[in-house]
Amino acid sequence: MTTQPERTDTTPEPIRLAVEGMTCDHYETTVTGALRRAGMEELEVDWRRGSAAGVASAEFSTRRAAGELEAVGYRLADTDQSVADEPVEPHDEDYDVLIIGAGSAAFAAAIKASELGARVAIVERGTVGGTCVNIGCVPSKALLRAAEHYHRAGHSPFAGVPTTAGTVDLPALVAQKDQLVATMRQEKYEDLIGIYGIDLIRGEARFTGPDTVEVDGRLVRAGRFLVATGAAPWAPPIEGLDDTGYLTSTTALDLTELPAELIVVGANAIGLELGQLFLHLGTKVTFVEALDRIAPFEDPEISAALGEHLESLGAQVFTSATATKAGRTGDRRWLDITSDGSTERIEGDQLLVATGRRASTAGLGLEAAGVDTDPRGHIVVDDQMATTNPKVFAAGDVTTLPQFVYLAARSGSIAAEHALRGTGRRIDLATMPRITFTTPQIASVGLTETQAREAGHQVITSLLPLEAVPRALIDHATTGLIKLVANETDGRLLGAHILADGAGDVIQAAIMAIKHRATIDEIADSFHPYLTMAESLKLAAQAFTKDVKHLSCCAA
Repeated sequence: MTTQPERTDTTPEPIRLAVEGMTCDHYETTVTGALRRAGMEELEVDWRRGSAAGVASAEFSTRRAAGELEAVGYRLADTDQSVADEPVEPHDEDYDVLIIGAGSAAFAAAIKASELGARVAIVERGTVGGTCVNIGCVPSKALLRAAEHYHRAGHSPFAGVPTTAGTVDLPALVAQKDQLVATMRQEKYEDLIGIYGIDLIRGEARFTGPDTVEVDGRLVRAGRFLVATGAAPWAPPIEGLDDTGYLTSTTALDLTELPAELIVVGANAIGLELGQLFLHLGTKVTFVEALDRIAPFEDPEISAALGEHLESLGAQVFTSATATKAGRTGDRRWLDITSDGSTERIEGDQLLVATGRRASTAGLGLEAAGVDTDPRGHIVVDDQMATTNPKVFAAGDVTTLPQFVYLAARSGSIAAEHALRGTGRRIDLATMPRITFTTPQIASVGLTETQAREAGHQVITSLLPLEAVPRALIDHATTGLIKLVANETDGRLLGAHILADGAGDVIQAAIMAIKHRATIDEIADSFHPYLTMAESLKLAAQAFTKDVKHLSCCAA
């Protein structure tokens, strides 16, 4: 919080405050009103810089300003520094901020820095746009949706409405995916370079010291640096794997021939999504997971229900299974797995390794910059995205943060704020959702039951099967459940975990409930439109105290 002496006289005193939470000019009016009530006059509020300047009347105090701001959803920044009018470095550098990488984190940082009036450059050695738009979220979800439609066409649950599914033209589907990727890369990344006045430098960036970067031998000077180089697929050290020929989450999206049988090593989000993609297209899929259940970081009830569903579709699932050796006989791949002391060999036309991603930090010269990494090569950052070098920040998948594109973008924006102003928002993961785009989807936010108990909460839970949700009954899509975790003392919602069609949309209501410390009674007492999947949250909240099977429709 910005510290200022309490007023003891009536002489107006110039004052400048750093205010967190403003994201557009609309919020300047709200902040102005709050600070006027706190005793500031002649106010000038700038949402881009996160600053408020004026004079302090006799009634003003920072304590009062903090209270007024918190009442309308903002807060004073936790800093002893007032907000500077200009970026922290003088303009004798080539750029105020040099960003290495051109993905979601990088562009979010570049846009924020540009809005703050900084001179910005992005260095990129490959394709602009990073993982999400090029080889991750966008292409995978496009293919997932297509595969889901294909599967539903051949498996209609409605009596009297027969449907059939023809053959899959995988090259045509992949070509459509590629066109979508090209369009979104152009509109969401490449076009923004000119709109925001960002310089794009093509080449390989490398730190040669704590405050020097070379790009293909050219020295580029900057006041601050941001590393946002992302991550790449990682494969475990399985004997024979490199000689076998295997797919990654990147190359699997470019297959133009549908495999008859596919082995998927890793059954967390990426493995489950891509495995079910091919399962829906008609491939026989075998999942191999080293931990004791698929979706191992979700609530156990979620994992069990999804596992049963995949098996009902014809998938084979091995858990607590270690892949020890891989090989190839002709066009067939095989994998030896060990479980409970015994070894079994499984075979397939293709082998997909989906065991996680590691930071792309090789060749960056982070040692020369004095930037620490963890044992996996990820850059260690604090909640302001600062590294062990005060001039170097990092954001996105290259850091120790969870790897979600929306978190990458937020971290990039926050990194730019702190790099240029020395103040701003902080990363808070308490309400960060995670979604796995299987069918049905997994969506979670907050604490699982186990995590809540480990954190010392006295916990109560409700577990609602989708058979109790009218929307699911009407859709004939009752595979799934909703589990809520609450504090027994005050009923505050601590976590929400959903396996259902549309779970990724429903979870937003739970995010807001946790963010604003809502109780299960408040959720149950709120309007939830009938015959929507969103109603499942209300029903799950009611299930803490009632048997919802014995309630009429919409009963409160």
